Amino acid sequence: MLNTTYSYKAHLSPAKFFTQLSFLLLVSLLCLILQSFQAVAKPSLQSLEHQQLNEILFNIHTYYVDDLKLQNTFVTQPDNLQVEALFERLDPYSKYLDETELDAIFSSTNGRYTGLGIEVKVEDGRVYIVNTINNSPAALAGLQVNDEVIAINQQPILDKSIEEVAKLIRQSGQSAVDVAVKREKDTELNFSIKRQQINLQSVHGHLANTGVALISINSFNNHTLHDVARELAKMQVTNSFPLSGLIIDLRDNPGGTLQGAIEVADLFLDNGTIVSTKGRFNEANQKYKAHKGDILSGAPIAVLINENSASAAEILAAALRDNQRAVLIGETSFGKGSVQSLIPLGNGNTALKLTTARYYTPAGQSIDGKGITPDVSINQTMLSEIDQGVIIKNIQELALFSSLLDGQDKKQLTAKQLFIMQ
Repeated sequence: MLNTTYSYKAHLSPAKFFTQLSFLLLVSLLCLILQSFQAVAKPSLQSLEHQQLNEILFNIHTYYVDDLKLQNTFVTQPDNLQVEALFERLDPYSKYLDETELDAIFSSTNGRYTGLGIEVKVEDGRVYIVNTINNSPAALAGLQVNDEVIAINQQPILDKSIEEVAKLIRQSGQSAVDVAVKREKDTELNFSIKRQQINLQSVHGHLANTGVALISINSFNNHTLHDVARELAKMQVTNSFPLSGLIIDLRDNPGGTLQGAIEVADLFLDNGTIVSTKGRFNEANQKYKAHKGDILSGAPIAVLINENSASAAEILAAALRDNQRAVLIGETSFGKGSVQSLIPLGNGNTALKLTTARYYTPAGQSIDGKGITPDVSINQTMLSEIDQGVIIKNIQELALFSSLLDGQDKKQLTAKQLFIMQ
């Protein structure tokens, strides 16, 4: 539940309305593409009162990224069916959020949620696990990446939407959830797992003896900047001299908060544009610039991406590549280039998650529906999913990143020798 109560001011101009609520303080989100099982089913609009419907329509008419040219009679005299039909005209990231969904979003951006601890994708009506969160109920039970989820509580889920599957899981309440999966060679396994509150650790680090570090960022939340800076500082101390290079692993990172991506990019840039956003009203048009101060002092960076790297992950990757700060390695990214804002409704217990802008890379490109093409294409199977030391070794052997490290190696070796002599 929101702690702050927002009052609806339909008579305010769009600029003043968003100035009072603060565009980014409404938690501008780059929405998660790969929905995890803590998601809830789409709330019905049938129970909403006319005042709430008017509020929703006012915000869509005023702030939605595309001008739908709604008729005045439709805006002032809506009914529930009309509003539901209108949502069908919006992009898939715009939706009405009930109290439960809103609370789940705030919990997620603060690095916690209640669930099983898996991220999934749907292919041809089948649900596959793409990630299990460390120390989550799912990971501890033994669920694995690439498992196909075939049934929840003995109910087959073939051709069911993620929302329908999530509802089946949530209906278990405090009881254990029975999850049936199909593994390699058609092996069927059954697990009994209880939903728990999960504290998300968005960053993991590994340091090789060559002085090259790897940072894996699983998602972007309000703590990601702190987590990245802390991991880098810890590895700098362990290394006893400046890092010779950094690999940022954004594979299977579904995104998160816009601010998180901007802050992390700013760690490695001395200047330049990080990202810009464009929408129909003034406050949606923003350009975010880097501040002076590169935490790595110019040491080379490689960024790993794949087809599941989306939204905030793509912002970070594009910001570093377009500013000639990093080389991108892997596969073409997902291609989600829109920004969602949370607009509180009524007393603030519910909200409208609305696409209010599209973002553009520093080179001025929209990657929506296209993704980011890496500088070096590598099939996912060529990189270890688990052993970070193997990932570092493989990336170091690539000619492009190796050449970036060459000049750095001599400088860092001298620094190490001086440290030993002292």
